[in-house]
Amino acid sequence: MIRYTLKCETGHGFESWFPSSASFDAQQARGLVTCPACGSTRVEKAVMAPSVARTDRAPAPPSSPAGDAPAVTDGAAEPAPVPMMARPDGELRALMRQLREHMLRNSDYVGDDFADLARKMHDGEVEHRPIHGEATPEEVKALREDEVEVFPVPVLPEERN
Repeated sequence: MIRYTLKCETGHGFESWFPSSASFDAQQARGLVTCPACGSTRVEKAVMAPSVARTDRAPAPPSSPAGDAPAVTDGAAEPAPVPMMARPDGELRALMRQLREHMLRNSDYVGDDFADLARKMHDGEVEHRPIHGEATPEEVKALREDEVEVFPVPVLPEERN
């Protein structure tokens, strides 16, 4: 894992972890690296100082977990960290997670039979019930063209990383 200090086009600074440098480059090229403050996808690596362990000093105390009050230092004010995700984004993700869990908990998984079963329900051949499963993009397109109501189960951003 590698931690990068990043900066968006409007100057917001933040940090993020990536499995590798290549992973960062691939995610950035796909527009998946976004500024948590403004949502900009124009993000680049900021200048960073390498973290080198020193042997001539006592080890630094471990940093406090997120959400704790910042440690008091020698009086020099450290810049406040920018959260990885702005509050509205976090709330939206929480709602998406709740919706997803509700949909999956209150429907039957039918696997690859989804498209056929959805069509049969629409045509009145079988009783209607909430279902979820797998369908190809072509199957979904055909269902929508025939006015069969199908909706994707929300995919959460963290499921793509």
